[in-house]
Order: sequence, then C-alpha cells, then structure tokens
Amino acid sequence: MIEELDLVALLIGLPVRDGAAMRLRRGDVGTVVHIYGSGQRYEVEFINANGDTLGVETLNADDVQAVNLGRVILHYSDLEGVA
Repeated sequence: MIEELDLVALLIGLPVRDGAAMRLRRGDVGTVVHIYGSGQRYEVEFINANGDTLGVETLNADDVQAVNLGRVILHYSDLEGVA
C-alpha cells in the first residue's frame, strides 16, 4: 500500500504543461505528498537532484507504482542526441 512520503514511479508520460521546464516521463520518480480518498488518487511532487520542484501532479492510482529503492538509478537527461 502506498502511503504519504513514499516514492512512486510514473507508469505513463505526461506532456509539458504551462510553466514546466520539462515533461515527465514513464519511470520518473516522485514523492507522494497527499492521498485522496482510499488511495484512488495521489498528489505527487517531482524534484530534480538539487531539490527543485519540477512539477506536482494529481495522478490516478494506476498511473504510479511503489518504488523499490534497490532498483533506482539516476539518469542525466541532457545527453539526448549526443553521440
């Protein structure tokens, strides 16, 4: 069961929204900051390695899954298109 302050991974990609620096991709990890109802929806905050908030999204329970920290690896996104 997912609880507040748990890490979750996105199972879907989300488009860039007004004012957002980047889009969120499948596999991005965020922190649950609020649970709606009995866990049907979650408010999830996504941050970068500096602790800057990239976005806060309200997501359906089937849009995320609990994170196994032993399987988490950091990814540097500025290398796309670099040979």
